[in-house]
Amino acid sequence: MRSKIDKGIYSVALFVSFISFACGGRTLENSGFIEVKKLDPSIRIDIRYATDSNFTHQKLYPVAKCYLRLEAAESLRAVQRDLKKIGLGLKVLDGYRPLSVQEKMWKILPDTNYVANPAVGSRHNRGTAVDVTLVDSLGHELQMPTGFDNFTDMAHRDYMNLPENVIKNRELLDRLMERHGFVGLSTEWWHFDLKDWKKYPVENLPLK
Repeated sequence: MRSKIDKGIYSVALFVSFISFACGGRTLENSGFIEVKKLDPSIRIDIRYATDSNFTHQKLYPVAKCYLRLEAAESLRAVQRDLKKIGLGLKVLDGYRPLSVQEKMWKILPDTNYVANPAVGSRHNRGTAVDVTLVDSLGHELQMPTGFDNFTDMAHRDYMNLPENVIKNRELLDRLMERHGFVGLSTEWWHFDLKDWKKYPVENLPLK
């Protein structure tokens, strides 16, 4: 059940969406998306596809912003609240991704183990997938099995030839994300999908 504050945010978002849509065209803001940083400023953002520090070695996004469907963003905020209680937090590495960017990625790495075929669409294209890691209270990343966009077996969730503290960090992230409605991707420890992602359509709305 939503709190009064959550209901207020949701009502405002719906009102802004209606007004924006009526005034001319679809945007992320009037199509059921919200910028994560606006919903919870304490969540750290490090959008790798807004830089060339990713597997494509290209800057694919014009801005370093993370948008998600409202339901996914609210669930992520709940994870952040739980982490704060133990002196930790989230850092988001990717969220909503326009379909046009998916097409560029597919040309570079046409392997469905790691990149969704744009003919079907990615869960990132639906705004229901998020790539995250853990940070301490100062924003320093906790040690994880690999870096972001690592396409080796070490990035798989069932890979166990790792230091004990790394396994514990991965398990903590998994546990809290699952508690609040996300499911992890087997080949990428950082990737989580909202459980009911199927009800949302693939989008190609621009990031700006």
